[in-house]
Amino acid sequence: MNKQNTHLFYAFIAMIIVVASSNYLVQFPINDWLTWGALPYPISFLVTELTNRFYGPKKARRVVYAGFLLAVILSFWLAPPKIAFASGSAFLISQLLDISIFNRFRQGPWWYAPFFASCLASIVDTAIFWNIAFYGENVPLLTWAIGDFLVKLLLDVVLLLPFRLFLNRRLLSTLQRD
Repeated sequence: MNKQNTHLFYAFIAMIIVVASSNYLVQFPINDWLTWGALPYPISFLVTELTNRFYGPKKARRVVYAGFLLAVILSFWLAPPKIAFASGSAFLISQLLDISIFNRFRQGPWWYAPFFASCLASIVDTAIFWNIAFYGENVPLLTWAIGDFLVKLLLDVVLLLPFRLFLNRRLLSTLQRD
């Protein structure tokens, strides 16, 4: 397996783990305004954005589609069908939006593309997921959605650091080959 295929395979595995674990963990509240599922999910945007940066939008979409398919199947086993359906819908739409926005900002400063793509995709993901997953149930839906979104935004900012570190590592390895 060549280096690119190895990286794409790791991205695909990471996507499955992140989405399936988020769907399982969203069932467990941390407190009155947050569930455990909010914590791992922003990593999915990091995976998509790194794939997009290094291999382009076509490969990033491939990772999203493959991750979507297997993660949703796994989610139906780990979580109630309503959560798996909500997650799959939110995931696919928000990840494809992330790829599109990332491409629009990729020529700007290094942090523009991942920051704006993650933040806007987080808004869409949160709105879709929470409106489907727990609609009509006796849970603090609005409070959880707001808490989830705020944590996603915080983690979107925090995950700029690993994004930059991966960029630096890639640049360093390219310079060493020359």
